Amino acid sequence: ADSAIRDAERKIRVIDRDLAQLAADRTSKPPSKVEVRIDVASQAATKATLRVTYAVPNARWTPLYDARLDTGAKDRKPAIELVRRAEITQSTGEDWSNVALVVSTVRVARGGNAPDLRSLIVQYPQPPRPLAKLSGEASMRSREALAPAPAADAVQQFRFGGGRMDELEATAEVGAFQATFKIPGRVSVAANEGAKSLRISTATITPDLAVRAVPVIDPTAFLEASFVQADDAPLLPGQISIYRDGIFVGRSRMATAAKDETVRLGFGADDKVKIERTVVKRNEGSAGLIVTTSKTDERAFKTTVRNGHDFPIKVAIQDQLPVSENDDIVVEMLPLSTPATTTNLRDKRGVLEWAFEAKAGDIRDINFAWRMRWPKDKGVVMVPAG
Repeated sequence: ADSAIRDAERKIRVIDRDLAQLAADRTSKPPSKVEVRIDVASQAATKATLRVTYAVPNARWTPLYDARLDTGAKDRKPAIELVRRAEITQSTGEDWSNVALVVSTVRVARGGNAPDLRSLIVQYPQPPRPLAKLSGEASMRSREALAPAPAADAVQQFRFGGGRMDELEATAEVGAFQATFKIPGRVSVAANEGAKSLRISTATITPDLAVRAVPVIDPTAFLEASFVQADDAPLLPGQISIYRDGIFVGRSRMATAAKDETVRLGFGADDKVKIERTVVKRNEGSAGLIVTTSKTDERAFKTTVRNGHDFPIKVAIQDQLPVSENDDIVVEMLPLSTPATTTNLRDKRGVLEWAFEAKAGDIRDINFAWRMRWPKDKGVVMVPAG
């Protein structure tokens, strides 16, 4: 009897493995056939051609970019070669063989309507209700229910009607509300074979170069190229591969940019521009004529910038002045500070920028000092804005 039981258990394990493999195959290989039934009512026998158009799930494209910066020389200006690409992924269950492929900026996953906005109620907080102790499995389900759902992919619209992937450029058709790119030639994309990258367009751009640094966080100087987006088709958010003078620098993210908007791309550290930020003064104490009425925090910094290039370069240094949202907390910038070129940079409160052109071998000091005052019986903290 024991021997028979062992044989039966061995067969059960084999069957379980086969079931698991079949279940995996069913998940990875969805049905590859669609049956369409068309009912036709005609007064007489006739011939007709019926064209069927249908939408399929599990097909999307993602914008990708290559940005190749030539930093230029004395006899030529800097230039960026910006390449748009479409990364195609499809697991529809059927191969796309020798198809005419069009990708669109329409975002199907977002739906057609704006979200409903509910009333915002102000009330006193309710006392917490005692919770029954959950079992391990129930507790896990509860945590899963409270976890935020993953954001839906910005699934793009596909249209295809009919192989070969060439590095030719797509034809763009820009309408009032969306842009479509017709991939040249015929393309083949097999189901479940992974992503394929197709070139959409290439543009040569003359950028403005500058060195930007945020020494309060990192003293590294980063080379930044900025330009005005001139294409009618918007730049969509996506991963961008960065190259500087033929060397791969890294990867970054392209932000959405419509026509005539300014695009800023970082091209890595510039080791010939040295930046050092030092604390000149930090004094915490009390203020008041005879009787102490308030506490103070006074700080002063000096940022030194040295251009080690043999040519002039634009430099932008950013720092932050604390921002108070309470009338009892007063923050002031002290007169010994070097006047900032821009305050509230790109609408960020308290973010300052000093922009200037540093000549070859030039050394420039930026002084920055502020004082904060608040009631003596309270404490304050500085936290980054949400």
